[in-house]
Amino acid sequence: MADKTATWQTVDYEGFEIHVSPVAKNPPDASFAAGAPAAQDSRYTYLGYVCHPGADPHIPGHAVPFHADGEESFASQDEALYEAVHVGRSIVDGTHPDLTVLPLVTGGV
Repeated sequence: MADKTATWQTVDYEGFEIHVSPVAKNPPDASFAAGAPAAQDSRYTYLGYVCHPGADPHIPGHAVPFHADGEESFASQDEALYEAVHVGRSIVDGTHPDLTVLPLVTGGV
């Protein structure tokens, strides 16, 4: 779940932690020859998950993962982070159409 190369930021919200990371939509190609300029795509997407403070997101049932839908992308890292936190809050609030923290609450995790 947690991409080891991603830079994660955490937001505390209503007794949960929302972990989010902006991700370059098309990162520079590492196969370019040394010294050759890598093409940089300025579009971003995001990864995220919601969990209780201190929970291990690698253990099944301890986190609710989420990510940007399909081809959704953002012009900057800040825009991607803003949207990711917004989605995380909607999961905690129970207003997200598909995801909920209810299993985290009722499962005792």
